[in-house]
Parts: sequence; structure tokens; C-alpha cells
Amino acid sequence: MSNIINYYNTFDEWGRLDREPIEFKVNWHFIKKHLPETGTILDNGSGPGRYSMELAKEGYQVTLTDLTPKLVELAENRAKELGVVGQFNDFFAADARELTMLNDDQFDATLMLGPMYHLQEELDRIKAVKELHRVTKTNGLVFVAFMPRIRHILTSLLYPEKWKPNNNLDTINQFSQTGCFNHQDEGRFTGAYYFDIEEIKPFMEAQGFESLELIGSNIGAILNDENWDYWRNKGEKEFDKIIKLLIEKANDPYILGISSHLLYIGRKRG
Repeated sequence: MSNIINYYNTFDEWGRLDREPIEFKVNWHFIKKHLPETGTILDNGSGPGRYSMELAKEGYQVTLTDLTPKLVELAENRAKELGVVGQFNDFFAADARELTMLNDDQFDATLMLGPMYHLQEELDRIKAVKELHRVTKTNGLVFVAFMPRIRHILTSLLYPEKWKPNNNLDTINQFSQTGCFNHQDEGRFTGAYYFDIEEIKPFMEAQGFESLELIGSNIGAILNDENWDYWRNKGEKEFDKIIKLLIEKANDPYILGISSHLLYIGRKRG
């Protein structure tokens, strides 16, 4: 996992969500739609804590974990800057597969919006989801992010030189079978795993969850910078209509494959 830690030590994940606000806004809409009004929440694999800070502002009691110690430190400092550190029960540097510092049935809801991107072995993916199941209360909610395989195939076809070694069809076909991607260029997004969309709900259900929704966090990823500039130049009201449209279409199963990320929403079965 050291290559993943090294990547996130240098990558501006908070800035990514600011640069790509659709993903955050769509996810936040559905998270708030399902969450109880109050409760304890685990943000597991939180990165620098973009979602944690919003949850804390809303009055939830939050526990934050991430594999990368630097990001945990950044999150704690951000919580202090925002005046919400009192809403946090703790900040842990932890592997999503081994949440040994957390108790069984501890949280009313749990978020895991990153670890599944990087667990290339099926047993590791199962371990992470079982840990999420363990620490979530019965009937508690889970929000888990996935990356769809078909979207990365299309991205590789569109921008092959940016996604080496997926700059030839043999490698793309191999990726289509395995879902595993390791960037050829040093320092780029690597150690990644992409799910086939139809496998996500059965995978989560096999680990003890009832599926509620599967949504496309950013079906707007199909638009390029020129497209976005066109709509932004029409003014804030028009741009807000686009956000509303993308939220309305986010759970349309026919277009999940064009989204850069997916959000699974489930409930821990009794």
C-alpha cells in the first residue's frame, strides 16, 4: 500500500473535489437524503475530510480514518480551522481492512468513499466491507464509492496517452477482464480497481447489506472543459439547473457507466 500512500502524499484530493464539484454535490445530496437527523458517523478512507467537515457542520459526531497519515493530520487541522473539531470523536491513520481501534456496532452510518478504488485483490475488498459491516449498527446506513470499469475503458479510448499502459487495445482488453489498473507513468493514479456495475449490489449484499440505491456521482464527467465553460458562462442560475438535472438523473441505471464514480447506498441487515 506504500505506493498509494506516496500518491496521496502529493495529490490534492481536497482540491480535486473543488475542481470537480459535481461529484461532491451529487454525493452530498444523496447522503443527506438517507442519513438520520443525528447520530455517530464513520468516514473511513476520508482523505483530507471533505465530507467529514460537512457532516460535522451538520452536527453529527464523526470519527475519521484514512490510510495516509498526512491526510489525517490535514483533516484534523482543517477541523480546527473550521471550528468543528469538537464534533470529532477521533482521527485515526488506519487501513480500511483492519479497523481494530473501532468497536462492533459503533456507528449509525458509515462512509467509505475511497478504499474500494485501491483494493485489487478480492479478499482485500471483502475484508474492507466486512469491517464496515462490523462497525455499523444493525439497520445502520453505509455509503460506499466505486469506480465503474466501463467508464475507464471509454476514458482510455478517449485519452490513451494519459492512461498508459491503456494506450493499446490488448492492454485495454486485459483491463476489461481484470479491472486492475497500474499506471505506467511514475506518480500517477495507480494500484486501482474498477468494478463491473452489475457486480456491485450482489457484492455488497453478500457481505450482509440491503441495497437501497446505486447512483452516478458524476455523470457529467462525459463533458469536457469547453462544455462546462459554455454552461458556466450562461450564469449561476443556469449552472444550478445543470446540477439539479445531474442529481435527478444520478440513479438512472442506463447511464451509470458514463459516471466517473458511483455511490452505493445500503443498510446493514439485522
